[in-house]
Amino acid sequence: MNIVCCLKQVPDTAQIKIDPETNTLVRAGVESILNPYDLVALEMAVRLKETHGGKVTAISMGPPQAQSILRQAIAIGADHAVLLSDRAFAGADTLATSYTLTMAINKINTECPVDLILCGKQAIDGDTAQTGPGIATRLKITQLTYVMAVQWVDPDKKAIQVVRKVDTGTEIIRGTLPALLTAEIELAKPRRAALPAIVHSLRTPVDIWDTGDISASKKMVGIKGSPTWVRKISSPPVREGGPKFFADPDPDAAVVKALEILLG
Repeated sequence: MNIVCCLKQVPDTAQIKIDPETNTLVRAGVESILNPYDLVALEMAVRLKETHGGKVTAISMGPPQAQSILRQAIAIGADHAVLLSDRAFAGADTLATSYTLTMAINKINTECPVDLILCGKQAIDGDTAQTGPGIATRLKITQLTYVMAVQWVDPDKKAIQVVRKVDTGTEIIRGTLPALLTAEIELAKPRRAALPAIVHSLRTPVDIWDTGDISASKKMVGIKGSPTWVRKISSPPVREGGPKFFADPDPDAAVVKALEILLG
Protein backbone atom coordinates (compact mmCIF):
# COMPACT_ATOMS: atom_id res chain seq x y z
CA MET A 1 0.00 0.00 0.00
CA ASN A 2 1.12 3.52 -0.79
CA ILE A 3 -0.02 5.68 2.11
CA VAL A 4 0.24 9.46 2.53
CA CYS A 5 -0.13 11.07 5.96
CA CYS A 6 -0.73 14.83 6.21
CA LEU A 7 0.80 16.49 9.27
CA LYS A 8 0.70 19.99 10.73
CA GLN A 9 3.00 21.72 13.19
CA VAL A 10 0.89 23.68 15.67
CA PRO A 11 1.53 25.81 18.75
CA ASP A 12 0.91 24.08 22.05
CA THR A 13 -2.52 25.62 22.68
CA ALA A 14 -2.20 25.23 26.43
CA GLN A 15 0.35 28.05 26.26
CA ILE A 16 -1.43 30.33 23.78
CA LYS A 17 -1.59 34.07 24.49
CA ILE A 18 -3.24 36.79 22.40
CA ASP A 19 -1.77 40.21 21.65
CA PRO A 20 -4.49 42.67 22.74
CA GLU A 21 -3.36 45.28 20.18
CA THR A 22 -3.08 43.12 17.07
CA ASN A 23 -5.59 40.40 18.04
CA THR A 24 -3.13 37.77 16.83
CA LEU A 25 -1.59 34.77 18.53
CA VAL A 26 1.67 35.40 20.36
CA ARG A 27 3.92 32.63 19.06
CA ALA A 28 7.20 33.88 20.49
CA GLY A 29 8.44 31.48 23.13
CA VAL A 30 5.56 29.07 22.52
CA GLU A 31 6.53 25.45 21.87
CA SER A 32 5.47 23.96 18.54
CA ILE A 33 4.25 20.37 18.46
CA LEU A 34 2.89 17.83 16.02
CA ASN A 35 -0.88 18.16 15.95
CA PRO A 36 -2.14 15.35 18.26
CA TYR A 37 -4.82 14.14 15.83
CA ASP A 38 -2.21 13.95 13.06
CA LEU A 39 0.05 11.93 15.35
CA VAL A 40 -2.76 9.39 15.76
CA ALA A 41 -3.26 9.31 11.98
CA LEU A 42 0.47 8.71 11.53
CA GLU A 43 0.44 5.80 13.97
CA MET A 44 -2.43 4.17 12.06
CA ALA A 45 -0.62 4.72 8.75
CA VAL A 46 2.48 2.97 10.09
CA ARG A 47 0.39 0.08 11.47
CA LEU A 48 -1.30 -0.42 8.11
CA LYS A 49 2.09 -0.45 6.40
CA GLU A 50 3.35 -3.03 8.89
CA THR A 51 0.30 -5.21 8.18
CA HIS A 52 -0.01 -4.85 4.41
CA GLY A 53 3.44 -3.69 3.31
CA GLY A 54 4.20 -0.65 1.19
CA LYS A 55 5.39 2.78 2.27
CA VAL A 56 4.26 5.82 4.22
CA THR A 57 4.99 9.33 2.99
CA ALA A 58 4.57 12.12 5.54
CA ILE A 59 3.87 15.58 4.14
CA SER A 60 3.49 18.94 5.83
CA MET A 61 3.12 22.55 4.74
CA GLY A 62 5.01 25.11 6.76
CA PRO A 63 8.25 27.00 7.40
CA PRO A 64 11.64 25.23 7.51
CA GLN A 65 11.31 24.47 11.24
CA ALA A 66 8.39 22.17 10.42
CA GLN A 67 11.02 19.63 9.39
CA SER A 68 11.14 18.65 13.07
CA ILE A 69 7.68 17.01 12.96
CA LEU A 70 8.59 15.23 9.72
CA ARG A 71 11.69 13.78 11.37
CA GLN A 72 9.43 12.71 14.24
CA ALA A 73 7.28 10.95 11.64
CA ILE A 74 10.32 9.15 10.23
CA ALA A 75 11.32 8.06 13.72
CA ILE A 76 7.85 6.58 14.23
CA GLY A 77 7.92 4.68 10.94
CA ALA A 78 7.35 6.91 7.91
CA ASP A 79 9.58 6.05 4.95
CA HIS A 80 9.64 9.38 3.16
CA ALA A 81 9.06 12.99 4.26
CA VAL A 82 8.13 16.04 2.21
CA LEU A 83 7.95 19.63 3.43
CA LEU A 84 5.96 22.10 1.34
CA SER A 85 7.77 25.33 2.06
CA ASP A 86 7.46 28.50 0.01
CA ARG A 87 6.76 32.11 0.97
CA ALA A 88 3.83 31.94 -1.42
CA PHE A 89 2.17 29.37 0.88
CA ALA A 90 2.05 31.78 3.85
CA GLY A 91 -1.30 32.91 5.21
CA ALA A 92 -3.28 30.06 3.65
CA ASP A 93 -6.78 29.27 4.86
CA THR A 94 -8.18 25.74 4.68
CA LEU A 95 -9.19 26.14 1.03
CA ALA A 96 -5.69 27.13 -0.07
CA THR A 97 -4.10 24.56 2.25
CA SER A 98 -6.18 21.70 0.85
CA TYR A 99 -5.27 22.82 -2.68
CA THR A 100 -1.55 22.88 -1.90
CA LEU A 101 -1.60 19.47 -0.23
CA THR A 102 -3.67 18.05 -3.09
CA MET A 103 -1.12 19.22 -5.65
CA ALA A 104 1.65 17.56 -3.62
CA ILE A 105 -0.33 14.32 -3.39
CA ASN A 106 -0.90 14.45 -7.15
CA LYS A 107 2.87 14.63 -7.62
CA ILE A 108 3.34 11.60 -5.34
CA ASN A 109 0.53 9.81 -7.17
CA THR A 110 2.29 10.14 -10.53
CA GLU A 111 5.30 8.30 -9.10
CA CYS A 112 3.26 5.58 -7.38
CA PRO A 113 -0.56 5.48 -7.09
CA VAL A 114 -1.72 6.50 -3.62
CA ASP A 115 -4.10 4.03 -1.95
CA LEU A 116 -4.83 5.79 1.30
CA ILE A 117 -4.48 9.30 2.76
CA LEU A 118 -4.71 9.86 6.51
CA CYS A 119 -5.19 13.19 8.29
CA GLY A 120 -6.11 14.18 11.80
CA LYS A 121 -9.78 15.13 12.05
CA GLN A 122 -8.75 18.72 12.84
CA ALA A 123 -5.84 20.86 13.95
CA ILE A 124 -5.91 22.06 17.55
CA ASP A 125 -5.02 25.62 16.55
CA GLY A 126 -7.87 26.05 14.06
CA ASP A 127 -10.45 23.36 14.90
CA THR A 128 -12.10 23.67 11.48
CA ALA A 129 -11.91 19.99 10.42
CA GLN A 130 -12.02 21.20 6.80
CA THR A 131 -8.60 20.41 5.30
CA GLY A 132 -8.95 16.63 5.11
CA PRO A 133 -12.41 16.71 3.47
CA GLY A 134 -11.14 19.46 1.18
CA ILE A 135 -8.35 17.20 -0.08
CA ALA A 136 -10.74 14.29 -0.65
CA THR A 137 -13.15 16.54 -2.53
CA ARG A 138 -10.41 17.89 -4.80
CA LEU A 139 -9.08 14.39 -5.48
CA LYS A 140 -12.63 13.03 -5.95
CA ILE A 141 -11.94 9.99 -3.78
CA THR A 142 -13.77 8.19 -0.97
CA GLN A 143 -14.03 10.31 2.17
CA LEU A 144 -14.28 8.67 5.61
CA THR A 145 -14.33 11.25 8.40
CA TYR A 146 -14.19 11.00 12.20
CA VAL A 147 -12.78 7.48 12.03
CA MET A 148 -12.28 5.84 15.42
CA ALA A 149 -11.35 2.33 14.21
CA VAL A 150 -10.18 0.68 11.00
CA GLN A 151 -11.75 -2.78 10.95
CA TRP A 152 -10.05 -4.05 7.80
CA VAL A 153 -8.38 -3.03 4.58
CA ASP A 154 -8.22 -5.20 1.46
CA PRO A 155 -5.66 -3.70 -0.96
CA ASP A 156 -6.39 -6.34 -3.61
CA LYS A 157 -10.14 -5.66 -3.66
CA LYS A 158 -9.55 -1.91 -3.15
CA ALA A 159 -11.88 -1.80 -0.15
CA ILE A 160 -11.81 -0.56 3.43
CA GLN A 161 -14.21 -0.76 6.38
CA VAL A 162 -14.11 1.63 9.34
CA VAL A 163 -16.04 2.66 12.42
CA ARG A 164 -16.76 6.37 12.48
CA LYS A 165 -18.17 8.63 15.15
CA VAL A 166 -21.52 10.31 14.49
CA ASP A 167 -23.81 12.46 16.62
CA THR A 168 -25.98 9.53 17.69
CA GLY A 169 -23.14 7.10 18.38
CA THR A 170 -21.09 5.19 15.81
CA GLU A 171 -21.58 3.68 12.38
CA ILE A 172 -19.75 1.04 10.37
CA ILE A 173 -19.10 2.14 6.82
CA ARG A 174 -17.35 0.51 3.88
CA GLY A 175 -15.72 2.35 1.01
CA THR A 176 -13.48 1.89 -2.00
CA LEU A 177 -9.82 2.74 -2.33
CA PRO A 178 -8.26 5.19 -2.87
CA ALA A 179 -9.73 6.85 0.20
CA LEU A 180 -9.03 9.60 2.71
CA LEU A 181 -9.54 9.06 6.45
CA THR A 182 -9.65 11.70 9.16
CA ALA A 183 -8.68 10.33 12.56
CA GLU A 184 -10.38 10.68 15.91
CA ILE A 185 -8.05 10.70 18.90
CA GLU A 186 -9.01 7.13 19.91
CA LEU A 187 -8.11 5.63 16.53
CA ALA A 188 -4.67 4.51 17.74
CA LYS A 189 -2.30 5.05 20.63
CA PRO A 190 0.93 6.54 19.25
CA ARG A 191 4.10 4.62 19.94
CA ARG A 192 7.32 5.98 21.37
CA ALA A 193 10.13 6.06 18.88
CA ALA A 194 13.16 3.91 19.74
CA LEU A 195 16.55 5.59 20.01
CA PRO A 196 17.96 3.96 16.82
CA ALA A 197 14.89 5.19 14.93
CA ILE A 198 15.42 8.72 16.24
CA VAL A 199 19.05 8.64 15.11
CA HIS A 200 17.93 7.35 11.70
CA SER A 201 15.40 10.20 11.40
CA LEU A 202 18.13 12.80 11.99
CA ARG A 203 20.19 11.34 9.16
CA THR A 204 17.31 10.97 6.69
CA PRO A 205 16.88 13.86 4.24
CA VAL A 206 13.55 15.69 4.04
CA ASP A 207 12.47 16.73 0.55
CA ILE A 208 11.48 20.39 0.31
CA TRP A 209 9.03 21.30 -2.44
CA ASP A 210 7.96 24.78 -3.49
CA THR A 211 5.19 26.04 -5.74
CA GLY A 212 7.02 25.03 -8.90
CA ASP A 213 7.78 21.52 -7.68
CA ILE A 214 4.09 20.72 -7.30
CA SER A 215 2.95 22.72 -10.35
CA ALA A 216 0.66 24.85 -8.18
CA SER A 217 -0.91 28.11 -9.31
CA LYS A 218 0.33 31.03 -7.21
CA LYS A 219 -3.17 32.48 -7.42
CA MET A 220 -4.53 29.50 -5.45
CA VAL A 221 -1.99 29.22 -2.64
CA GLY A 222 -1.32 31.30 0.44
CA ILE A 223 -3.15 34.59 0.98
CA LYS A 224 -3.94 34.98 -2.73
CA GLY A 225 -5.81 31.69 -2.73
CA SER A 226 -7.62 32.30 0.57
CA PRO A 227 -11.12 33.80 0.37
CA THR A 228 -11.48 33.83 4.16
CA TRP A 229 -9.57 35.78 6.78
CA VAL A 230 -9.72 36.51 10.50
CA ARG A 231 -11.11 39.96 11.28
CA LYS A 232 -10.71 39.69 15.02
CA ILE A 233 -9.60 37.22 17.65
CA SER A 234 -9.97 37.61 21.40
CA SER A 235 -9.91 35.68 24.63
CA PRO A 236 -13.17 34.98 26.44
CA PRO A 237 -13.69 37.17 29.51
CA VAL A 238 -12.24 35.84 32.73
CA ARG A 239 -14.94 34.17 34.78
CA GLU A 240 -15.24 35.41 38.31
CA GLY A 241 -15.64 32.91 41.09
CA GLY A 242 -18.98 32.33 42.78
CA PRO A 243 -19.91 33.41 46.30
CA LYS A 244 -17.89 32.14 49.24
CA PHE A 245 -19.25 31.17 52.62
CA PHE A 246 -17.17 31.04 55.77
CA ALA A 247 -18.14 28.81 58.66
CA ASP A 248 -16.30 30.98 61.15
CA PRO A 249 -17.56 32.48 63.32
CA ASP A 250 -21.19 31.40 62.69
CA PRO A 251 -21.58 28.05 60.82
CA ASP A 252 -25.39 28.13 60.99
CA ALA A 253 -25.58 31.55 59.38
CA ALA A 254 -23.22 30.43 56.61
CA VAL A 255 -25.41 27.41 55.84
CA VAL A 256 -28.58 29.53 55.78
CA LYS A 257 -26.96 32.05 53.45
CA ALA A 258 -25.75 29.28 51.12
CA LEU A 259 -29.19 27.71 50.95
CA GLU A 260 -30.81 31.08 50.22
CA ILE A 261 -28.55 31.57 47.19
CA LEU A 262 -28.81 27.98 45.93
CA LEU A 263 -32.59 27.84 46.26
CA GLY A 264 -33.08 31.35 44.86
